[in-house]
Amino acid sequence: MDRKQIVERNHPVLTRIEPLSPLSVGSGEFAFSTDFTGLQTFPDLYEVPLGTQSNWGWHCSGGHEMYNEQDVVYQPFETYGRKVGYPMKPEDKEEAYHWLRQNPHRLQLGRISFRLLHPDGQEMDASDVAPIRQELNLWTGILYSSFLAGGTEVQVVTACHPHRDCLGVRVQSELLWEGRLQVFMCFPAPDMTHRNWSKSVFPDWGNDDRHCSRLTENTANTALLERTMDEDGYSVQWQWSAGQLEQTGPHEFTLKPEHGAGVLEFAAAFGTETPQTKPVKEIFAASAIHWEAFWSRGAAVSFEGSTDPRAAELERRVVLSQYLCALHSAGTVPPQETGLMYNSWFGKLHLEMHWWHAAHFPLWGRAELLRKSMDWYLSILPRARELARSQGYEGARWPKMVGYDGRQSPSPIAPGLIWQQPHPMALAELCYQADPGVLQRYQAIVFEAADFMVSYAHWEEQRQAYVLGPPLIPAQENHAMHLSMNPPYELEYWRFGLDIAVKWAERLGVSANPRWAQVAGGMAQPRQEGGVYLAHEHCPDTFTDKNHDHPSMVGALGLLPGTLVDRATMRNTLLKVKACWDWDSAWGWDFPMCAMTAARLGERELAVDFLLMDAVKNTYLPNGHNYQRPGLWAYLPGNGGLLTAVAMMAAGWASGEERDCPGFPVGDGWSVQWEGLQPWL
Repeated sequence: MDRKQIVERNHPVLTRIEPLSPLSVGSGEFAFSTDFTGLQTFPDLYEVPLGTQSNWGWHCSGGHEMYNEQDVVYQPFETYGRKVGYPMKPEDKEEAYHWLRQNPHRLQLGRISFRLLHPDGQEMDASDVAPIRQELNLWTGILYSSFLAGGTEVQVVTACHPHRDCLGVRVQSELLWEGRLQVFMCFPAPDMTHRNWSKSVFPDWGNDDRHCSRLTENTANTALLERTMDEDGYSVQWQWSAGQLEQTGPHEFTLKPEHGAGVLEFAAAFGTETPQTKPVKEIFAASAIHWEAFWSRGAAVSFEGSTDPRAAELERRVVLSQYLCALHSAGTVPPQETGLMYNSWFGKLHLEMHWWHAAHFPLWGRAELLRKSMDWYLSILPRARELARSQGYEGARWPKMVGYDGRQSPSPIAPGLIWQQPHPMALAELCYQADPGVLQRYQAIVFEAADFMVSYAHWEEQRQAYVLGPPLIPAQENHAMHLSMNPPYELEYWRFGLDIAVKWAERLGVSANPRWAQVAGGMAQPRQEGGVYLAHEHCPDTFTDKNHDHPSMVGALGLLPGTLVDRATMRNTLLKVKACWDWDSAWGWDFPMCAMTAARLGERELAVDFLLMDAVKNTYLPNGHNYQRPGLWAYLPGNGGLLTAVAMMAAGWASGEERDCPGFPVGDGWSVQWEGLQPWL
């Protein structure tokens, strides 16, 4: 397969301002999102915040220990003869509740922009500047931007170093000769300023007294900027080819290039220690080597030759999703749902989404990108053990909404979810399939997660089965904590995860906890009524009053092998979901989830229909991001879910007989070529 051709025919090319679709460059640990100028010159023209973010850049307003988990009210829920508390309501400790939701949060590390001047020295505004063309070369990770400023062309090349949090930029224009192009860097205040996360996505450009920006070194072509806010801080090294840097505001620094030079090159490196830049040419070369290796070593899929009019769009989504997930979801900590673009849900990580962000990496021959974030579970294992112990359970309970430190966030929903619990086990198994050498490394993750799961499941004597909840909130989050019991997806996932733990013990040659197999083999059957599965056991109105949010019951067969599932009932369920679900309320990963269920059921046309359903939440913007709604313009779980579904539909799954496109229609407008994909579990 000509991989370069597949990638290059799907480069994003913009010839106008796309307010929802800024383009980004980055490395998986650091990302820089730009407007049409190749920098962040006109952020007000974009609905999406233009972010500069890293995996190390976090902040706690007022200090790291201003509040802790004991400072909030725990709502007690009846749990089979005892009370278990969950931090789900602010009540009389509202300040602590909201502080813990908002902290720690990711930082917007800074804005880098052009200042463009008229001949009389007055600054141009957006009406004086027009885009010509912007192309993101996916094969090299380099962004090329051309625009007119007062009628004069400006050409900009932008890239990130793959192994340093360092941005490199090359600018060419007659404006430089005339001294009418400057570059400035400015820094926002670090705090979350709203208790509603959707109002906190944009940086705070006021509150200058809440942080400090100092120019500590300034030589002929290098400067060091130091940033401090409460107990946190970082530095920026800025290096340029020719010019002078001066402080032009409390948190603004302006580079005035040398007159008479037609080209300006500069690099900016960010870090908690003293960062080191690289020459711009080295940054560009390293980016090209890195991304060419990324595309060459992983799997590839081509839909060339298909006559179905949707095929080209699917290929575009697949190619761009690979780039975006590698850029935003392949770091050393699980990503937030908007990756490294801007803050969503107070800049927190959501562990129930980690699977959706990263499960596809091993399937596409890139297991090393998943392994980068797996060690983080080992780092938070003490907190996960303490969370389980505090609720009277064994093992380790993974929280849902966390900062880098793994501390559970209070929330009206998050503490009650359980479907993130088997995620690291499934992800570890995917890593094992790619490299059996990970067994000892992730043993504690798998075994301690399993110990919690058997401790959490309750033996119900009357039905002679293990049940889940209440209390719990299923993946379909619009159900009451105190009523939800035995959601089908969670039942199947409990069995699947515990089966993995048993297999790992056998592979390691150690004794398994006998309860793992006991509970796995004794899980309750999911409830069906009228020939379809219910959202949970106490929800007869699943397809009337509760037919919104995630149709997660279908995940019991598709994402999972469906050992507890009757296939005919699941087919009925999937068809009913297709017919009557409120798809405007669904989320980006619901569409690939349903496609995977259809594929397992042999419904090939239906699988493609789900994958490419015409729905707002299944929109993929010109930059490749999965749009959801205003405020959530980028949703990486949708991109990751798409890649997982396509891999499964092309390469099959462990229990299936076909290994060549069992999820795509045969002889019906689809020509699918692939190499390097691994079958689904």
